[in-house]
This record gives sequence, C-alpha cells and structure tokens, in this order.
Amino acid sequence: MLKIVVMAEEENGGSTEALPPPPPVPLNFSPAQAEPEPVKKKVLRVPMARRGLGSKGQKIPILTNHFKVNVSNVDGHFFHYSVALFYEDSRPVEGKGIGRKVLDRVHETYDTELAGKDFAYDGEKSLFTIGSLPRNKLEFTVVLDDITSNRNNGTNGNSSPGRHGSPPNETDRKRLRRPYQSKTYKVEISFAAKIPMQAIANALRGQESENSQEALRVLDIILRQHAAKQGCLLVRQSFFHNDPKNFADVGGGVLGCRGFHSSFRTTQSGLSLNIDVSTTMIIQPGPVVDFLIANQNAKDPFSLDWAKAKRVLKNLRVKTAPANQEFKITGLSEKPCREQMFTLKQRSKDEDGEVQTSEVTVYDYFVNHRNIDLRYSADLPCLNVGKPKRPTYFPIELCTLVSLQRYTKALSTFQRASLVEKSRQKPQERMQILSNALKINNYDAEPLLRSSGVSISSNFTQVDGRVLPAPKLKAGNGDDLFTRNGRWNFNNKRFFEPAKVERWAVVNFSARCDVRGLVRDLTRLGETKGISVEAPFEVFEESPQLRRAPPVVRVDKMFEEIQSKLPGAPKFLLCLLPERKNCDIYGPWKRKNLADHGIVTQCLAPGRVNDQYLTNLLLKINAKLGGLNSMLAAEVSPSIPMVSKVPTMILGMDVSHGSPGQSDVPSIAAVVSSRQWPSISRYRASVRTQSPKVEMIDNIFKKVSDTDDDGIMRELLLDFYVSSGKRKPEHIIVFRDGVSESQFNQVLNIELDQLIEACNFLDEKWSPKFVIIVAQKNHHTKFFQSGSPDNVPPGTIIDNKVCHPRNNDFYLCAHAGMIGTTRPTHYHVLLDEVGFSPDELQELVHNLSYVYQRSTTAISIVAPISYAHLAATQVGQWMKFEDASETSSSHGGLTNAGPVTVPQLPRLQENVASSMFFC
Repeated sequence: MLKIVVMAEEENGGSTEALPPPPPVPLNFSPAQAEPEPVKKKVLRVPMARRGLGSKGQKIPILTNHFKVNVSNVDGHFFHYSVALFYEDSRPVEGKGIGRKVLDRVHETYDTELAGKDFAYDGEKSLFTIGSLPRNKLEFTVVLDDITSNRNNGTNGNSSPGRHGSPPNETDRKRLRRPYQSKTYKVEISFAAKIPMQAIANALRGQESENSQEALRVLDIILRQHAAKQGCLLVRQSFFHNDPKNFADVGGGVLGCRGFHSSFRTTQSGLSLNIDVSTTMIIQPGPVVDFLIANQNAKDPFSLDWAKAKRVLKNLRVKTAPANQEFKITGLSEKPCREQMFTLKQRSKDEDGEVQTSEVTVYDYFVNHRNIDLRYSADLPCLNVGKPKRPTYFPIELCTLVSLQRYTKALSTFQRASLVEKSRQKPQERMQILSNALKINNYDAEPLLRSSGVSISSNFTQVDGRVLPAPKLKAGNGDDLFTRNGRWNFNNKRFFEPAKVERWAVVNFSARCDVRGLVRDLTRLGETKGISVEAPFEVFEESPQLRRAPPVVRVDKMFEEIQSKLPGAPKFLLCLLPERKNCDIYGPWKRKNLADHGIVTQCLAPGRVNDQYLTNLLLKINAKLGGLNSMLAAEVSPSIPMVSKVPTMILGMDVSHGSPGQSDVPSIAAVVSSRQWPSISRYRASVRTQSPKVEMIDNIFKKVSDTDDDGIMRELLLDFYVSSGKRKPEHIIVFRDGVSESQFNQVLNIELDQLIEACNFLDEKWSPKFVIIVAQKNHHTKFFQSGSPDNVPPGTIIDNKVCHPRNNDFYLCAHAGMIGTTRPTHYHVLLDEVGFSPDELQELVHNLSYVYQRSTTAISIVAPISYAHLAATQVGQWMKFEDASETSSSHGGLTNAGPVTVPQLPRLQENVASSMFFC
C-alpha cells in the first residue's frame, strides 16, 4: 500500500485527494479467520515386532557366548554428570587420553568431597555414579606430572639437553633429582540426568526406552573403565592386554593383537554379557629401527625410505634410553645425527652473569657430553619429539616404540591373509579362551558392578537351534545336484544353462605360462559342462619392454594392439595377470573392459592351474556370459512361498568405503536386483559413487526433471519389467548390508522413501509391497555344539533366547565352517508388508544362500548382498586409478572437512551390467 500511495502522490502533485474513499465497515462485522491447511505429519516407521518363532528343521541344542546377568538393585538410580576439563588459564583441554589420568587424580585427591563414591568415566565428557554426588556442580583443581612435556629432555633446539643417559657430571646428577614438569587442570562436574535402574528390568520385558539404552551404556562404560585400570588398549567395547602371548606377527612391522569384546545386551531370556575374542592391529613394539626395517622390508637402516618413515612414525609414542621417558614423535631431523646442530646451554656463567651457549651436533652431545655409545645413528636422521619451532632431538637407536599402539592403515593382501591364518580358532579352543576371559577380567571384583547389583554367570547360555534342510538344486538335463554339508560339485554334471564362448581372445600379461595348453584344457573341461568353447581369435602377449610401465599404460597399449588385430570387438577376453590376481593391472583392466568397451572379461593368475581351478573358472565365465550354473528346484517348478505366485523383485544393497585414513575417497553404492521372475538366481548390478564415508545410499531416486529419474532403481525396475514378461514387481524384498542398529530408522525412513518415490515416478498408481531385511556380519555372537569339536552344521538357525526381546531378528549359519569358528549372519526383519510367516521368510533367506553362481557351496550371507558387496568393492578398484580431474563429471558431497568432489562413475555398458559383479 505504501508504494501505491507514493505513486499516487507523485501523479497528483503530492496530493492524495484523488484516491477513492474506503468502503464503510458494518457495525456488527467480524472478520473471518482463514483456516490453516492441516499439515500432514509424517509417521516415522520403526522396526516391526516379532510375529512368532519358526518351527521347521531338526532341533539341536546350541551353546552361545552370552553369559546370563542378574541385576538385584532395580530400585536405585544412575546419576549422569557432564565433565569439562580446562588448563590453568581456562583453555579447554582438547587432547585425547589425558581425561582418565585427570579424573583418577580427582578421585584420589577429593575422595571426601565426592562422598567416597566410585564413578564410571567414559574418558571424554560423561561420568556416572550410583546415587548422587553431594552437589549438582563440583569444581576441582588437580596437578599432574607431565613427563612428555618436559622441555629440558633430549636435545632441544633452544635449550640445553637434559637428563637422558648417564650424566657425565655432578650438575646432571642434580638435575636428575628435579621433579618432572607438572601441569594444573581445572575440572567441572555438572549434573546432567538421572537414569532409573528399573529401566533395565523394563528392557527385559520388551519395554525398551532411551533410559534402558542409557542404563546399559553405563554398564558398558564400567567394563571399559575396569579394562583401562588394567592398562588395556581400548577399542570401543574391545580390550587388549599388553601380553606378548596375544601378539601375532602379520608382516610389515604390524602385529595382530588378540583381546576380548565385552558388551551387555538385552535378549529374550534377559540381560546377558556377550564376550568374544577380538583382534586389532598394533605397531610392533621395540627399537624404532627394527620396526622401520620390517615395515619397508629393507635389509638395513641405511636403505630406508625416510620420507615414508616420517609419515609412518608421526604421532607414535616412544620411550628413550636410558631414562625410560615417553614422548610423541612429531617428525624427523632434516640432517643426519652427526650434522644436526642445536644450541647447548652451559650451566656456568660468564663474567657478566650471562648463560654461555655453544653450537654442537646431536651426535657429539650424546657421545662426548653424555658418554653414550652410538653404534649406527651417526648417518641416520634423529627423531624429533618437540614442537616445530622448538625441536627436541634423539638419536634413533635410543628410541623404542611403546606397546599397544594401534595400526590404523589398510592391511595389504598378504597381511590380511596372514592375520586370518594366525587369528582363527577352532570352536573348542575359542570356548576355552572365552571361559578364561571371565576369570582374567574378574568382573566380580569391580566395585561399581557390585554396587549395581550385577552378577555374571560363568556358564555359556544354552539356546534351541534348528537345522534347516538344504534346498534341492538342479543341474543341466534336469539332473539333481546332491548337497552334503553345504557343498556340492559338478562331477559328471552339466551346467543348468551353459553359455557359448565365442569371438574371444587371450591376453597374457604374465611372463611365463603355457597359454596353448591352458586354452586346450579350458575347452576340454567346458565341453564336459556343456559349454561350447570356440578357438580364440588371437593370443596377445605383452611386450617385455612394457612390463615396467605404469599399469594404465600397459592396459592402454594392450587395447591398442587388440583393436589393430581383431576384425571387430570381442565378446570375451581371458586375461592372464602377472604374479597374482590382485596386482596393479587388475583395476585398470576391469574398468577398460566393462566401462569403456562393454567387454566381458575373466582374469586368472597362472599359478597352480589344474582341472578343479579351471572348473571354478568356468563357473564364473558361464555366469558372466549369461548362463546359469545351477538353479533351485523350487525355481524350476515355481513353488517358493509368497515369491513364485506374485511378481517379486529381490534387491541386495551395500556401500563400500575407502581404506582407513582415506577420508577423500568416494564411497561406492551398489544395488543388485533379481531379473527374469520367477527366478531368484539371476541378478543385475547398478553402481554409483557418493560422498566419502556416507553409509546411506543417496542415489536410489534422483529426479533431474519432471520426466527423468537418474537414480539407481529406475534402470533396475525397467530391467525387471522387460526381463519378466512386462510385469511390474508387486513385492520388493530388500536385503541391506552394512548398517548398525542405530541406522535402522534411516533405512526405514530415508532409503525406503526413495524406493517408493522411484516406483511412483514410473507409475503413480503403482504401490508394491516391501520387505526390508538388514544382514549383519559384524557382531560378536558365536554358536557352539555342546560336547562336539565341530562347528554347528550348515542351516543352523536360532530365533530365541539370545535374540532381541521385541524385534523380529534371527541368526543363520547357512554355510559349513571348515576353518576356525563359524560366524553366523544376524538378520533383522525391519518391515514385512507381504505377510511372510517366520518359517517362510527364514526358508527364503536360507534358499538365497544357495544361489551364488561363483561357488559350489552355500555362502554365509544371502547372494544378493554378496553380489552387491562384490560390485561395490570391485568398482572401488577402478577409483584407485581414477584421476578426479579426468572424470567426465562430478557432483559435490559434504563431509566434516567441507566440500569434496565426488567423481562420477562411467556407466556400465548394457551388455555387461548384468554380469559385472561376477568379475
């Protein structure tokens, strides 16, 4: 109105007389209020409750590593306090690891002010007591001896070296008696919340709440603190003692350290303590030089790569001889020990009272001033344990690495293989170790557990297991495949649907291999399985001059030769890799074939190639070329409950992340879907990149215009429709891998919404019914046969006692554990709109463990998830060789570090999209 009035004034020479008068308002007029449109509040989905227990299968008594917990004090309360730590000048303490030392000193010094109460401290910002402290806010000041910050130790660039080694004179001996430099800390403890112990009892009745989860968290924190007092390395709920008997060398200066996982869980049978063997990687303790030689596989200290050594050593803790003081490594000296200078302050003063200084080398100081013999450090860099502007140097041979320091980088293939071999335990051995763990940890002596009224049984919990019969399998010509102990073979059997190997060639990156003999044997064995193998167009041998070239160059040169000699694009390439399958050529070769040229390829490492090896190779080749090795009998004559009668699509979803420490590497999201309904044995993959370390898949549905969806699901839904006789799936069963219980609600309310949107975008009247199942392998529940040295038999299923008191979950050991102790898969049914009975759903999951076309065994997790995991990790191999500046396009993703460019994957060629996960 203001704008209109101003314009009117301007048009009428500043007068408003020309404006019409407002209409009169009736005396009894009351303005009507506009009714706000009702806001539709979205109802959040939560995991469904259990509908009942399964009954099929032969019953079997099973022991599990859950130990029953009794809680007698349900009338008390845990009191939660927040903890804030400050330095003397009121700066907040940000460094990790100091909190426990400070709070231990508070407990020692102020016992009376704390009313003699023990507390459980999580090492960061939370502290718990049983019953309240005297006041809601308490402030304390404590002093800690700070050994590592003493500036008069070693050879400091700005002051005299201190008390390391045998002091050569009386002055040094006096300095030895001086106290360590100390630091003052201020501690504020403030009341935050009150947690009734009754919440634990409620959780046992299936009435879980935020309070019950917090109460169990307190009990877990008590266990962590108990382990910390014993000097253990803490990794979440796993504890590692400093005992060399628990160390196993896996190569590269890395040790596998065996410890124990302990956590409280609410189950159908009550509260239990889950104890399991756990392993983490630690740095090899001992002389720093020994570690570096092992880490770099060097022959002596003088052939080390010091740039690499600097990266590996940064932030590791060392003790220095002979004073045995501990420091953190901040870097290396720029010059060798015999050349690295520093300023040495003399204790005697000159005539003017000034402190005398002189420039000496680190080597000269330790050898001549400290009388310490240095055997090999003269020509090696020194360790810097000071700050960048105030370096403190030590000769490397006087430094030893402290034990129990985690190694967080990715393991090599050989280290992983060594770890698996050295950390496996047979079932009876594992049970003995777990029984001993209860005695070693001595939880009954923990005062806070006693005050909580918690007592822990020493007996393994017995549960009721059932062994499901193996599903019947069909080979070619209608022959039955006979399964025994979760395994079968194709001796004298043909593949169910054999493919034809035609228009193909052999590519040899290997220096030594009888290629002609290999092709001959492959052709012979293929014929026995029904596969027709034509003679290859050509055998391409790599030029010896290229074998030292970068992997991408080797692959490009090979493709140039292929394109110059073949009459057209091959349908299939058999690739012989040098040395081992996981060599550097593998990633670029797969990308070149699958993404750039749409060529199906099979790699092999020509080591011990025999008939069994080649038969396994033919399993993969047949599947990649569109064949089918075996099929469930229930698929051949469709009789799978709830699946065979109604068009049903089965999805497997997984996300693969970069190696530990690689925060800028994009994550790979993979979704595979069944095709050619009523089959549940054929799958196709769709893969996308997304922001690093993001677990939720963000490209399931991606609307780019009113008519265009560029998400993962669109291409999978269209493929199902085309391959299934133009039928839309009425049921969609989703198997999701890699999410924790805290993320279940995100799967139900974010990913499921995207699935629904993708369907509605294709047809707004189409509303399929969904089943959402999460599969977890990363847990610590194990099962044992009572009185038997063997693993539980394949098909063992448990849905009672150690399962969730309310939610719909079960454990399945579908595979035969041949080595070590079987790890069951924990399935959580979050949603079931279809209405499966417990037996029907468990049988479907069991069946899906038998349709993995790459092997002749039941696998430990359903095939859709195995394929999705394989697709994501193998496409991740491509990303290692991708230069982000060369990718076709990118989209932004946000992490804690800010914007990160996520390179977009090239789309898979259509003719390999349904087979790329068999690579």
